[in-house]
Amino acid sequence: MEEIKWFSKKLEELSARELHKLLQFRVSVFVVEQNCPYQECDDKDLKAIHLFGQNRNGEIVACARILPPGVSYSEPSVGRVAVHADFRMGGIGNEVMRKTIRFIEEFYNEKTIRISAQQYLKQFYSDLGFEQVSEMYLEDDIPHIEMLRRSN
Repeated sequence: MEEIKWFSKKLEELSARELHKLLQFRVSVFVVEQNCPYQECDDKDLKAIHLFGQNRNGEIVACARILPPGVSYSEPSVGRVAVHADFRMGGIGNEVMRKTIRFIEEFYNEKTIRISAQQYLKQFYSDLGFEQVSEMYLEDDIPHIEMLRRSN
């Protein structure tokens, strides 16, 4: 497996080039690949910690957006989790989520995390300790469920 270098930065800590690459990557996955036109960049990016991994060529291969408590939910939350198509099924999704969970537990000193997950990824998130806590709902015409992770 290719070595990935991981970063976690607030918006103001990102260089212009990093921000461009990050947003370009997210749009390529969530808007273009999923054929889902929606406002991908929103004001939550201003409050987020952006966690992303780059390969040795500096290309972003995975990312997640960590939101502090009170932005989307009363708990910290994770969204915009994406893995480059060429790196899927290689454990990078698991790695980005484990790093995200660890970051939230250490940075926010929180043990509960809430997410809005695409329904088809329910098992992936369940394997990471998340439990479904809502009925299915449509977000941008894609089936989603809320999930909660409570660690000891």
